[in-house]
Amino acid sequence: MSYTALYRKFRPATFDQVKGQDHIVQTLKNQIHANRIGHAYLFCGTRGTGKTSVAKIFAKAVNCEHPIDGSPCNECDTCRAINAGSAMNVIEIDAASNNGVDNIRQIREEIQYSPANGRYTVYIIDEVHMLSIGAFNALLKTLEEPPAYVIFILATTEPHKIPITILSRCQRYDFKRITIDTIAARLSELMEKENIDVEDKAIRYVAKAADGSMRDALSLLDQCIAFYLGQKLTYENVLEVLGAVDNEVFSHLTRCVINGDVVSSIHILDEMVMQGRELGQFVNDFIWYLRNLMLMKTSGESTEAIDASAETIAALREEAEMVETDIIMRYIRVLSELSGKIKYSSQKRVLIEIELIKLCRPAMERDISSLNNRLSLLEKKIETGSFTVANTGQQEKTVPETPEKVFEKAIPEDVQYVVDNWGVVKRHITNPYKTYLQDARFSVKGENTLLIVFNPGAIGYERCNKPEVIEMLNTLISEEIKKQVKVEMTMLETNQSFGSYFQEVVSKINMNIEEEDF
Repeated sequence: MSYTALYRKFRPATFDQVKGQDHIVQTLKNQIHANRIGHAYLFCGTRGTGKTSVAKIFAKAVNCEHPIDGSPCNECDTCRAINAGSAMNVIEIDAASNNGVDNIRQIREEIQYSPANGRYTVYIIDEVHMLSIGAFNALLKTLEEPPAYVIFILATTEPHKIPITILSRCQRYDFKRITIDTIAARLSELMEKENIDVEDKAIRYVAKAADGSMRDALSLLDQCIAFYLGQKLTYENVLEVLGAVDNEVFSHLTRCVINGDVVSSIHILDEMVMQGRELGQFVNDFIWYLRNLMLMKTSGESTEAIDASAETIAALREEAEMVETDIIMRYIRVLSELSGKIKYSSQKRVLIEIELIKLCRPAMERDISSLNNRLSLLEKKIETGSFTVANTGQQEKTVPETPEKVFEKAIPEDVQYVVDNWGVVKRHITNPYKTYLQDARFSVKGENTLLIVFNPGAIGYERCNKPEVIEMLNTLISEEIKKQVKVEMTMLETNQSFGSYFQEVVSKINMNIEEEDF
C-alpha cells in the first residue's frame, strides 16, 4: 500500500477534529441541530485553515442518517460513500479549471433532479474567485433561489475578488489563522499516534513556520520526518531541513548591526550561505526577530506577544537596552523593502550584503530614522572614547601614546600548530558556535593552553564559555590534528586593548584578510 501524506491521513472527519475554528464549527452544528440550514455558504480564509474540510464534514452532517450532536456519524452508508468520494449528491468542483459559463450551466441543469441518496445535493466550489464574470452571472439566479434540496458551499482565499451580488446571497464565514499553540498541540497528538519521537522545540518551530496553516504544518513535519527517518527529530534537524536559522545567530547579527560591525555581519551571512540556508527565509526570520525586539523595547516586561524561548527573551532584553525603538523600526523598514526585492532577484546574497552594510552605516541614507541611528552611534563612540578628531588645519599636538605591553615569551609549538590548522578544526564545529568563534582571537596561557579571547560584550563568550563547548573543542583538536592542548576562554573589558594584555598567536599558514572599516 502506498504511503499517505500526514495532511491527508489526518484530515478531520468530524467537527470535533477541526482545530482553531470553534466559532464556525459551533454555528454550523447549531444550524444542523435546529434544522436551520442555509442554501448558500461562503468560506473565506488563508490556505490550510480547514475550509474544504469543514465543507465536506458539513455535507456529510446534513445527509447523515444518524447525526451525533450535529456531527456526522461516519458509520452510515451515506457517510461512508461521501468519505470514499463515490456519493452522487456531494459534488466538488475546482473553479480554477472549471471557470466557464458552460460549467455553471451544467450545474443549473443537474440541480433540477433531486438526490437519489440523502436529503441534500451539496455543491462545493473551491477557489470560487477564479470563475469568470460570465460564470458568476450564470450562477447568480441559481444561487439566489435554488431548489430546497440543494446547498452551495463556496470556498475562496480571496473574497475581495467575488462580486458583491454573490456575496450578498451567501452566509459568510471567515476562517482564522490557527494559533501556534493549537498547531503544536495537534502535531504532538499526531506524533504520539504515529509513534515518532520529536522534540517539543522542533514541533513548535514547525508550527511557527506554518504561518497559521495546519496543512502546511503537517506537510513541513512530513518532510522533516522523511529526511531523518527512524531517528529522533530534533530542533537542529528541523532547521537544517527547512533551511532556517537559529535565533542565537539572529541575536549575534543584531548586536553586530547595532555596533556598526560590517565585517562580522558579512561573516555571519557568509556562514549562512555556506550552510545552504534559504536567503529569503533568512531575511523574513530576521524581520520577525527584530519585531520581537521592538515589542520587548516597547512593552517592557510583558512578553505575552513574543513567542520565544526563555534564552531568546533574555537576549532580547539585553539588546533592547542597546538600541532605541525608532532605530529598530528603521531596521525593519529596510529589511521589509529587501524582502520584496529578493523574491525575483538572481543575486540574493549581494542584495542582502548591501542592506546589511546600509544597516551598519546609517550615513548612507538621508531620512530622519537614519539620522537618529547615526547620532546613537556617535554617542556610543563618545562614551567609549573610540573616535578620532579631524584635522582642522591647525598644528597638531603630539599626544604621547601609552606603550603597549611587549611579549617576548616564545609561543609553545603545540599551540602554534593548533592555530595554524584551526581551519581543519573549524570545519567540524557545529553552529551557532562556529559563528560565535568567527571574530575571536587567539592567545597563549602557560605552556600548553590555547586562550580564546572575545571582544567586549560579545554574546559568543557567554554561549561558548561552557564546559560542554570547551570539551567539544578539546576533542576536535585531539581527533582532527592530533594535538593535546587545553582550551580556555576570556573576554576583554570595555576600553581594554587586546595587545596590551595578551600575546596574540597568528597563523603562519592561513592569511586572514580583514576589511577596512569605512
